[in-house]
Amino acid sequence: MSSPRPTSTSFAILGLLAVRPWSTYELTRQMERSLRRMWPRAQSKLYEEPKKLVELGLATADTESVGRRGRTVYTITDAGRRALAAWLAQPGDGPVLEFEQLVKLSFAEHGSREDALRTVAAARAWAVEQNAENLSAAEEYAGGAGPFQGRAAQGMLAGAFFTDFYALVAQWADWAGEQIESWPDEPSQARADVAELAAIARRANWH
Repeated sequence: MSSPRPTSTSFAILGLLAVRPWSTYELTRQMERSLRRMWPRAQSKLYEEPKKLVELGLATADTESVGRRGRTVYTITDAGRRALAAWLAQPGDGPVLEFEQLVKLSFAEHGSREDALRTVAAARAWAVEQNAENLSAAEEYAGGAGPFQGRAAQGMLAGAFFTDFYALVAQWADWAGEQIESWPDEPSQARADVAELAAIARRANWH
């Protein structure tokens, strides 16, 4: 049987191990805080990937006693740091968007106008909900109270992206709601606003 190969998820977890050693429970909490928004698949691989890293010699696993219970703590190795550095030297792939509400709106003519409005409202509510946690973390770090302050420069990059992304979804939902409100009761009879199409074309020429 061939040995496992590290994946992007492997390296995401290896990156966390480069910050400090973690138990499986601690990794769960830290992934929820730092990786869930940008790499959610890491959580589903939580128990599989650290063991793979150990098998590859990129991490070690040590059992510690906590009261009557034991826990496994994973630590990055020198080989793991070299592998992580080599992975970071590659630019990586761009984002892949998965947005069910946008898919639904793409076929809105087969439903009702009210269906489309509810979908847009749900998208905006999602943005507001996600940004509540984001705002709390942003204010925490801006006040110098966030965890791992020494890594704030790195975390700020992702924080800025998600701040703008949530605002984008909310602003788009407001605009989309206005467009749908102008549709006739039968969505299949809706016609695009020519001025809006022209405005979109102008915005698309941003580079």
